[in-house]
Amino acid sequence: MSEGKDRRIRRKVRRSYLISTISIALVLFMLGVVSYVALSALTAAADLRGRVTVSVEVADSLTDSRHEAIREAIMAMEECGSVAFMSKDEKIADEAFRGQFEIDLDLLLGENPLRDSYEVTLDANRASREDVENFAREVAELDDVEYVAVPPVEVVERMHTTITHISFGLLIFLGVLLIISVVLLNNTIRLAIYSKRYLINTMKLVGATKWYIMRPLLASALKQGVVAGIIAGAMVAGIVYGTEMVKPEGLSMLALREVGTIIAMQLVLGVVITVGFSAVAVNKFVNMKSNKIYLY
Repeated sequence: MSEGKDRRIRRKVRRSYLISTISIALVLFMLGVVSYVALSALTAAADLRGRVTVSVEVADSLTDSRHEAIREAIMAMEECGSVAFMSKDEKIADEAFRGQFEIDLDLLLGENPLRDSYEVTLDANRASREDVENFAREVAELDDVEYVAVPPVEVVERMHTTITHISFGLLIFLGVLLIISVVLLNNTIRLAIYSKRYLINTMKLVGATKWYIMRPLLASALKQGVVAGIIAGAMVAGIVYGTEMVKPEGLSMLALREVGTIIAMQLVLGVVITVGFSAVAVNKFVNMKSNKIYLY
């Protein structure tokens, strides 16, 4: 009879341990997913800023020294991020460019009507409408510059503003979720320690020291935090892998290092939360008088 009762108690303890571990893993998973979405939105906004390209067309038959002078003048401007030279022959031979027209320009006109150009990608931090207009105005004043093609910056700005607002909302949601998660995890861990209050009191009565009582419980909490962190990290990795498989063309996602950082933070947070809250709860029952434990 006693053995059957002990088995039931052990099953309840294992079930309680499993449920609390899964609860911690799910909370860490939610935090990881929201962090991933928020960082991806911020990365997409920065990527949009870094794709603003201005085409600077120059006169034909320029010398190499003159080409180099124009290039250096463009690179010296604060708004400039990178510069790539594209000859008119490269343009007319580019299938993507030719696909924009229903006819062959060189066959229609008998010659290549395009100009050599510098494709200037603006600095991501200097890609506002004012920066683009200022850059285009300064470049247009250079000698031998025939035309400056400016992209529709308003569209990029609207997209950037929208993504920034979404990211800000996600960060607020992440903060609120973190607070709620800490409260829930604290209650879950306290209940797990509460179920062992009689064991703690018995160990006290037989003369066990405070550290002797706390050590196995904290070791169990450490193991629980590691297991929960690994489970949550694996779930986030699965979500990221699935997202990478179905993401729209041209959409930049987080780098592997950043995803690894999120997973590592889940593991660290799981350990810190479980060990920290367990230490507080165990310390409370260790310091509690025996008569109060039975009334608690």
